[in-house]
Amino acid sequence: MKKVVIIGPESTGKSTLCAQLASHFNTEWCPEFARDYLLQEGKDYTYNDLLTIARGQTALEEQFISKSDAPLLFFDTDQYVMKVWCEFVFDNCHPYILDTIAKRKYDLYLLCDIDLPWIADELREYPDERPRQELFHMYKDLLVQQHVPWVRISGDYDQRFNKAVAAVEAHINFPAAQ
Repeated sequence: MKKVVIIGPESTGKSTLCAQLASHFNTEWCPEFARDYLLQEGKDYTYNDLLTIARGQTALEEQFISKSDAPLLFFDTDQYVMKVWCEFVFDNCHPYILDTIAKRKYDLYLLCDIDLPWIADELREYPDERPRQELFHMYKDLLVQQHVPWVRISGDYDQRFNKAVAAVEAHINFPAAQ
């Protein structure tokens, strides 16, 4: 199974892109555990809540991996997102997250740029340009330092989709969808 992760700051079209790619490649995508957790528990989260979310994300990914026989699976986040979130908000990162990053392997990362307009929802926190740029650069720095291919995804929604499809086809050696 090939695994593709879509990451980036909030309101950059990650969930939309995951759904589009899964549909295009006739497969599934694993959603972000944090969204349901925070909608249920409230958005006033603590450092320890992020550990709970990180563990929940890992468990959710494992559910999708174990129940799927698809050759390709998309993920709407991973532990890099948890690392950035912990460090940006709390200037610290749980060892569990760092250990999990070292153990889990993915085949391609798609980094969503901040060039889409920010859209408010009940969980989003950073509408201003400066924190969005800082978060984007944190994600980019992480990806530059790891040994898995990654592609920057930018433009409007159609451009993002087309770039993402091309990246998956080029890096995963997955045949073009019919």
